[in-house]
Amino acid sequence: QGSAWEGEGARLARAGRRGQDDAPTEESAAMAKADALKERAQKKKPTLDEFLDKRDWSGALGLLQFERNSQNGEYDMETLVMWMAYAAFHLGDYKKAANLLDELIVLSQAEPVWNLYKACSLFYLGSYKEAYDTALKTGSGLTGASGRLQNRLLFHLAHKLNDENKLMIYHQKLTDDTEDQLSLASIHYLRNHFQEATDIYKRLLLENRESIALNVYVALCYYKLDYYDVSLEILQVYLQQHPDSVVAINLKACNHFRLYNGKAGEAELKVLADKQGVAITQYDNDLIRHNLCVFRNGENALQVLPPLVDAIPEGRLNLVIYHLKCEEYKDAHNLMKDVEPTSPEEYILKGVVSACIGQLEDNRELLKLAQQYFQLVGASASHCDTIPGRQCMAMCFFLLKQFDDVLIYLKSVKAYLFNDDDFNVNFGLAKAATGHYKEGEEHLAMVQSEKYKAEYAYIMALARCYIYNGKARMAWELYLKMETSHESFNLLQLIANDCYKMGHFFFSLKAFDVLERLDPNPEYWEGKRGACVGAFQKIVAGKEPRDQLREIAQMLRNTTNPQVEYIMRTFKKWAKDNGIKLS
Repeated sequence: QGSAWEGEGARLARAGRRGQDDAPTEESAAMAKADALKERAQKKKPTLDEFLDKRDWSGALGLLQFERNSQNGEYDMETLVMWMAYAAFHLGDYKKAANLLDELIVLSQAEPVWNLYKACSLFYLGSYKEAYDTALKTGSGLTGASGRLQNRLLFHLAHKLNDENKLMIYHQKLTDDTEDQLSLASIHYLRNHFQEATDIYKRLLLENRESIALNVYVALCYYKLDYYDVSLEILQVYLQQHPDSVVAINLKACNHFRLYNGKAGEAELKVLADKQGVAITQYDNDLIRHNLCVFRNGENALQVLPPLVDAIPEGRLNLVIYHLKCEEYKDAHNLMKDVEPTSPEEYILKGVVSACIGQLEDNRELLKLAQQYFQLVGASASHCDTIPGRQCMAMCFFLLKQFDDVLIYLKSVKAYLFNDDDFNVNFGLAKAATGHYKEGEEHLAMVQSEKYKAEYAYIMALARCYIYNGKARMAWELYLKMETSHESFNLLQLIANDCYKMGHFFFSLKAFDVLERLDPNPEYWEGKRGACVGAFQKIVAGKEPRDQLREIAQMLRNTTNPQVEYIMRTFKKWAKDNGIKLS
């Protein structure tokens, strides 16, 4: 990098010249001092190669910009702009890289490859159609024998543009070279074929032991396959040599989040922030901000996630999950309505959102769509034996009201989700629906979430379990805790009828008494009358305490019906014979 820097020979020549002066003058002393300062400056001035070797793209770009501004002639303009574009691309400033390449493309002696490099920049900017057209300007393309980089780029662009025919054409042109196989593996990964991607990466790792970054790719595949322990073990090989890698530390954090909890994941991310001497919330990286929000269960989601919806694939999905947790179903629906699902996660969220809106609006079409989405994931070869896959099949049968089938799938994952509120609610509801009231009560009672405990379906199912398990008083207490509403009216009807059926006549009577006062329907009197007689019969048989008769008599008097007096005469006669005073 020649003329700007003087070589060692020039410095030796200066030293020799100074040594020949027997009596140095003030002028020669000043010159010697100036030479020494110049020499020191030359030693300190970094070179482009030093920046590139350290992968310091900001430093490289800054140096090149300085050289361009100073125009000292060390580089010709074309070489300078080329290296600036190279540094900007690796820095992630793809727009700047594309603009610099435009300066080269308009030159009279422009190299065709500049178009290809610009197409690479456009690819990372998400301008896939423009990138495809620009890449073809390099020559060859669809039918000709394209260069390997061009073919790899067109291969990825065909995937992004959902052009299966072109994808297969470019696939067939791939060679067994490492770069081509890496490209193929990445497409497998992007298409959720994680096992196929893993096989390629592992083979390449065996052939290229020195390429330790392949360990990160393998670890990422195992993460996607839910083998979090294996992912961590493989990742550690890379982290031992590159402990500051943002990508590797982030993946390690995600594994800890899956294996343990959000705090464990955040503790790993904190390592990155500590190295920069900033708080984790101030760490300037979109991916880290996104994952920190997820680890903290959606904290600041409305500030962090919306700008990342189109930048990070999971950004949109996690924002949808946040809206679902907040019961903002319309917002979740708006985010997902135009998404054509391609991954299991997208299918599952489309199913959940469709089910929520379908139940909210009583929309049978959306409920049917939700059932189909769940079935697609649950029946797929890749997910049929996973926990999410089994849950999807359970939800599919839940919507079809085939609760015996629901239990088959939920039982298969019970050991993994025993303390999970979502699981226990669904398992308890399915048990209650199939008449397994003892187990239904056990699982519904395990639910900790106050939100779930206040839900109508939960209360109704738990009340029925209590009644069928001989705990009618606890079912009645559920009603007493509710505010007067249409839902509490329905619970009264359930208590009245189910308690009557199970022979808990006293609490059936209490429910029918309230129902009759709310709605003077003759059917309620008939139920009340039968419950009165049944409760009295139990007292006579010694199965209920005698003093209960006073309360029964009081409830009977609340009805203005000629039959009341006839029943009361029977009560009074038995009470008198047995020494019980009725007020």
